[in-house]
Amino acid sequence: MSAQLQDEVALRAIVADQGAKLEGAHPFDVLDWAGETFGPGLVVASSMGDEVLVHLAGRAVPGVDVIFLDTGYHFAETIGTRDAYAETTDITLRTILPLRTVAEQDAEHGPRLHDRDPNLCCALRKVEPLERGLAPYRAWVTGMRREDAPTRTDIAVVGWDDKRGKVKLNPLAAWTQDDVDAYVAQHGVLLNPLRQLGYTSIGCAPCTRAVAPGEDPRAGRWAGLDKTECGLHT
Repeated sequence: MSAQLQDEVALRAIVADQGAKLEGAHPFDVLDWAGETFGPGLVVASSMGDEVLVHLAGRAVPGVDVIFLDTGYHFAETIGTRDAYAETTDITLRTILPLRTVAEQDAEHGPRLHDRDPNLCCALRKVEPLERGLAPYRAWVTGMRREDAPTRTDIAVVGWDDKRGKVKLNPLAAWTQDDVDAYVAQHGVLLNPLRQLGYTSIGCAPCTRAVAPGEDPRAGRWAGLDKTECGLHT
């Protein structure tokens, strides 16, 4: 058995042993466990639209690596939030760039690819960079919550990412928006300023809009298109 296969077997055993035990645990405790279990093999992936996750990670796993995918299309407010967390939180920020700049992508595929083929744009500017960013790690953490979207209702707190052969942790999976808001208030969490403008789910600027009161929180992502996920989690 190869070393890689041996490691995968060991990781799957961790998921099988701890998944159910940690299902009802507080996100801080999940992250604390992950830090102790995976050490430098743990990474957090954040678009700085899941600020509570980054705040929790900095408290629970001081110095933890945080991957930020700089697509070239982020709002200025999102870049500012990233920089603020890098300065004020005990994390190690790693910004990952796509293989091509926006100008190079426009030259190859034509301008505004995100309007004509958003799946390809996400594949080039999000999915491929994430694959490179995650490569050195054994486990990765996301800010996904079950109430975010119908495609996320069954996500596990501690699960297995079969596509990448890694442990995938969703410590906020069971939290409601009320839980998130309570944590923000209790700890004075720095939020992306776009939240004050009605952006409840924050992605790339060309594909994200504010939502109206009563709208689904993710209604502002790829509005008018038959698209609900960028491909990072599918």
